[in-house]
Formats: sequence, structure tokens, C-alpha cells
Amino acid sequence: MPLVGHEHYSFPFPGSHRFPMQKFHLLERVLEEQGILGQQNHHRPEPVDEGYLALCHERGYIRAFCEGSLDRSAMRKLGLPWSEALVRRSLISPGGTLRTARLALEHGLACHLAGGTHHAHREEASGFCIFNDLALAAKTLVQEGLRVLIFDLDVHQGDGTARLLEGEQGCFTCSVHCRQNFPLKKAQSDLDVEVEAGTKDAAYLEIVQESLQTCLDQGPFDLVFYDAGVDVFVDDPLGKLEISLEGLRARERHVIETVRGAGLPLATVIGGGYDPDELALARRHAMVVEEAHRYHGS
Repeated sequence: MPLVGHEHYSFPFPGSHRFPMQKFHLLERVLEEQGILGQQNHHRPEPVDEGYLALCHERGYIRAFCEGSLDRSAMRKLGLPWSEALVRRSLISPGGTLRTARLALEHGLACHLAGGTHHAHREEASGFCIFNDLALAAKTLVQEGLRVLIFDLDVHQGDGTARLLEGEQGCFTCSVHCRQNFPLKKAQSDLDVEVEAGTKDAAYLEIVQESLQTCLDQGPFDLVFYDAGVDVFVDDPLGKLEISLEGLRARERHVIETVRGAGLPLATVIGGGYDPDELALARRHAMVVEEAHRYHGS
């Protein structure tokens, strides 16, 4: 099964910062140890150019970020310290999601070991998200005549994705998120499903199952993007839901089996997760890949 990742996704980063920048490297290590990731299925994307980013983002914003000239207010909204290494990873990751989509169209199933930067807007970064990989890949595929579903289960609403793809006839956006969580001002996806803080496994999994079926009923689709954010986990510091490890794995299994069972290609991205125990976090992110690997080999 194709996996898409890059050594530049993680880089030296302030240890006191709440964003777990090493989780991408650790995720690859976890998957290598399990024999799921190896040289034969490890696809390394190339950086994208300004023209690709301009499908969804304003060129002045793209240049200001890449040159390190964003003002203090814009950097505060981004929430990450600027560096050349951050620019480098931010130019590679959007290409990784598009590469994952093309591999999924070819093989039926592919996983990106990063991605899900769904808070990025046309003219500004937000919530650790700089360029919106999901919106960029979806818009590219729609321009090629495909119809795409984005099914976003990150605990935070995919507000940037919703706004960037608003009115895009070839794309259906769904966000299932905690009502009381970031962003304070929600956008309008094609389907928004708000989950109450404190929701546990049984109720959450029922919501996921019903929401996914509602989305699939809007088809036909040529590809499904799945944002498998693990910040729904009970101990995630930015979560507010109470989903167990067992519930998280059951979610991943259900989404994969339902989408692939419907005969649709599926491309996954890892989305959010903010546990300071970055190895434990990487193991949670690995669940969607593990379940995809199990399904692919069955």
C-alpha cells in the first residue's frame, strides 16, 4: 500500500511549543518497526510552486510567508515560529496530499503521513496551518473533471477548507467536530455535524457512521479524502471529546471499510493531534495507516 512521507516533515523545533513537530518522524519510525513502511512503498513528494498554491491562496500571502515577512498579527494567527525549515516542509506537504490522492486513484487506498492543514485560509494562516493541502488537492482534481468528497473528523472544524471550496460544484465538504472547540467562528461546510464536548465512544461512532453515509449519498464521487485527526482522543490537550483508543481504532476501521466497500478510492491525511508525549501521539496517528494496511492486505 502506498505511503507518502518526507524526512523534512519534522525538523528541530522549540521543545516548549505545544505543536508536536517530531510526530511525523516518529510516525514513520512506528510504521517502519511494524513492517508497514519500507523503501518499496515510501513515496517522497516534491515541493510545490507558487502557481499551485495560488489555486487557493493569495500570491502576496504566499510570498510573504516564504520570505519571512508576515507581520506580527499574521504570525500570531499562524501560531508557529517562522524558519526556513518551516517554509521547506510547508511547500512539500501540499504536494504530498496531491500525490496521495493520485496513488489512491491508482491503487484504491493510500495514506499521507502528514497533511490535514484545514485551517489555512486564502490570505492568512491559522491554527498551525499555512497552506490548505486538502483544498488545493481537491481543486486540482475537480479541474481535471473528478468529483471529490472531503470527510474531516479532526476535532476542530475544517473552516479554511469550507471557505476555500465554497460553491465548488465538484467537491462536497463535511466536517464532524466539537461544537465548543476552535475556531470560535465556524464556517459553513456542505455538511457540518457538531459534537458536544465530553462525547464518548458509542455516541461519537454513531455520529460518524450516520455522517459518512449521508455524505456518500451525495455521490457519485471519484475519490474520498479522509482527515483522520486524532485530537478527538480523551487525553488530547486541545480536544474536549472523550474518545478512547479503542473508539479511535473503530472509527478508522469503519471509515476505511465503508468507503472502500463502496468501491471508492480513499486518500487519508493525519490531521491534528497535540499530545506532548509525541511517541504515544505517533502511535495514535499510526492507527489509520494500520487499519488501511490491514484492509489493503485482506
